Amino acid sequence: MFIGTYYHTLEEHGRVSLPKTFREKTRDWIVTRGLDGGLFVFPADNFQERLHKITENHVFTKKAHRDFIRLMTNEAKSIEVDKNGRVNLPNYLIDLANLKKDLVVVGSLDYIEIWERKQYHQYVDSLEKNAESIAESLQ
Repeated sequence: MFIGTYYHTLEEHGRVSLPKTFREKTRDWIVTRGLDGGLFVFPADNFQERLHKITENHVFTKKAHRDFIRLMTNEAKSIEVDKNGRVNLPNYLIDLANLKKDLVVVGSLDYIEIWERKQYHQYVDSLEKNAESIAESLQ
């Protein structure tokens, strides 16, 4: 399980440190576009299983299904934690998520997210204003 909020810096060559509690679980990850502004980072052994669970009840002939698979896989990249606890993010995903220098790495239960710090806090602030209605809509 991945939980918590950690502040890191985007280093030279697209390197970012992963929190020790996250990288202790695996060295191999899949990074891809996120859906709300950041990047999704899945344990490599969980990525295919996760996508299968999301799409198992959807018919391949439906355009929305194919489009979602494209969004999650076409720009996905395997990354590995180095001996210093860092991963190298590809430039095209750094640009896609508008990552600059100050980052937030957050646990989102069975995957992690990497966001530009300012954008992350703007997004979370908007969620907090609607926390009760979000929770009620899940029932």
